[in-house]
Amino acid sequence: MLIAHLRFPIAPENRRIATEALLSGLETVRAMRGCIAFHPVYDPTDEAVLGIVHEWESEADFAAYTASDVFRAFSARIRPLMTGSPISRRFRSELIETVN
Repeated sequence: MLIAHLRFPIAPENRRIATEALLSGLETVRAMRGCIAFHPVYDPTDEAVLGIVHEWESEADFAAYTASDVFRAFSARIRPLMTGSPISRRFRSELIETVN
């Protein structure tokens, strides 16, 4: 499994626009092969940061996402709104259990 945490700096006044860009492709991303989770997140302590938590079955599935039209469309909408460089941290992980 691949887990990716993405954080990008954004002016607080552009947070809504960036969130709408994320949400516009949400169902498409979640329906992609290998997507386990795709969650846009806010940092409640920093209005100038927006993030995404991803979970993918494999690195190949994640790579297909980053090569997809939905990823390119999101990037085209969000990059001009960023106030700095995004930080993407990617982890290989093994699921131990799911607790409900």
